[in-house]
Amino acid sequence: MMGQNHDTIALIGLGYVGLPLAVEFGKRRPVVGFDLKRTRIEELRRGLDRTREVSAEELAAARHLRFTDDPAELARCTVFIVTVPTPIDRHKRPDLTALLAASETVGKALKPGDLVIYESTVYPGCTEEDCVPVLERTSGLVFNRDFTVGYSPERINPGDPEHRLPTIKKVTSGSTPEAAERVDALYREIITAGTHQAPSIRVAEAAKVIENTQRDVNIALINELAILFNRLGIDTQAVLEAAGTKWNFLPFRPGLVGGHCIGVDPYYLTHKAQEVGHHPEIILAGRRLNDAMGAYVAGRVVKLLIKRRRPVEGARALILGLTFKENCPDLRNSRVVDVIAELKDYGMEVDVCDPWADPDEARQTYGIELVAEPPLASYDAIVLTVPHRQFREWGTQKLRSWLQPDGVLYDVKHVLPAEAAEGRL
Repeated sequence: MMGQNHDTIALIGLGYVGLPLAVEFGKRRPVVGFDLKRTRIEELRRGLDRTREVSAEELAAARHLRFTDDPAELARCTVFIVTVPTPIDRHKRPDLTALLAASETVGKALKPGDLVIYESTVYPGCTEEDCVPVLERTSGLVFNRDFTVGYSPERINPGDPEHRLPTIKKVTSGSTPEAAERVDALYREIITAGTHQAPSIRVAEAAKVIENTQRDVNIALINELAILFNRLGIDTQAVLEAAGTKWNFLPFRPGLVGGHCIGVDPYYLTHKAQEVGHHPEIILAGRRLNDAMGAYVAGRVVKLLIKRRRPVEGARALILGLTFKENCPDLRNSRVVDVIAELKDYGMEVDVCDPWADPDEARQTYGIELVAEPPLASYDAIVLTVPHRQFREWGTQKLRSWLQPDGVLYDVKHVLPAEAAEGRL
């Protein structure tokens, strides 16, 4: 087996997870960054990262990194790290299409002594039960005799300048004790926060999927409390601030729960649970509640309009924010679209403004045409859904300049002072 100090790494998938990894390893050793999207490869070669996670200077610093969309260039690699998306389908079931396709691509380049590491979020057992058979079939090699695998779950937090890849502790694992040490040693090269070697791949897979499941359930609890406090006429934020003065109160906040992690990962766990005959009550209850929050927000806005005796059908609404979280261009699984769809069902006309979202991607993904500068005094309602820093900087006065007299401003994420908005979650 080739010593790990001489390994050439292939990064399969150059999104939010794969690119930072490719850059960090590319500062120290030869790395081939592979992605199927030719436009993505061309942009990265020019020093442009549309996810805004890696700067042109950081890309330039990765002197040993080269980008390609040609699978033939993977043949010289000895370690393959797979970081492709693992979404859910329209029935909320795991969609392993990209993961299994990536495994096939890797399998065609696999040689005796090679190591394959998966970082994509999966359910416990997926790496060895779903991915390894594809590697064996495609390569003609035997698992744990000719090649080994590892699993090291991604922990990237898009749009977070403080918690970057090297400063987030990394969980690692391998299919044999030797593979586990090889995987751990590899990541120790770039992770200054250190590593945690899990006793098995299944443990590492389970650890990843429960991280976001725990957050999902906690946010669901706070969302349910927000609904209750709204009925009681109590300000949710004021309650959370008061409760937060106790040292062990968890600082979760209500909101729309989307994105490629929190809004998706629990379904991977519930899929596996149901496969083995367990019905996961709390996890699914949390998912149902969080998935319904878009409709709830839209309903609150409509009620506020009705209380002001403003006609709902034909009313104009402006949605501020489309990405799944603040200060991040990622549109995947944005639950803002639920608010938009519900308002349209009420007969309202809806415009969307988001300085972080790519207009072409918004159009292709959701059929939404973004407005760059909303017209003055044009809207009956404004719904501030995503707390981008631009919206905070614009402040109440600018936002209200887009409203008609006696219009409704609804602040989902408590960006504005309590008295500035007619409604808050």
